[in-house]
Amino acid sequence: MSAKVLSEELIYEVLSVVSEIPKGKVASYGQIAQLINRPKNARLVGKILSQADIYGEYPCHRVVNAAGRLAPHFVEQKELLLDEGVAFKDASHVDFKAHQWKI
Repeated sequence: MSAKVLSEELIYEVLSVVSEIPKGKVASYGQIAQLINRPKNARLVGKILSQADIYGEYPCHRVVNAAGRLAPHFVEQKELLLDEGVAFKDASHVDFKAHQWKI
């Protein structure tokens, strides 16, 4: 799906949910997709977050995949999460069970 097909309403809906993730917690792309009533659109959420800086500052570093893996090519993500006290299982996976945002 190209960026021009995405409505600003959808983009801001995703970013609004992301802005609610508290410090020290993480959510998965799928979890965000479920919260906006698009449970099969985890990749769409990832695409939106990869371009989020166009729309302002959002805590996109708090979103990881369902296994807790960090986003590829987001070099600051690990440091930002460590600064918030998020524990890691290994170099590229957060301890998702310990830090998952429960709604």
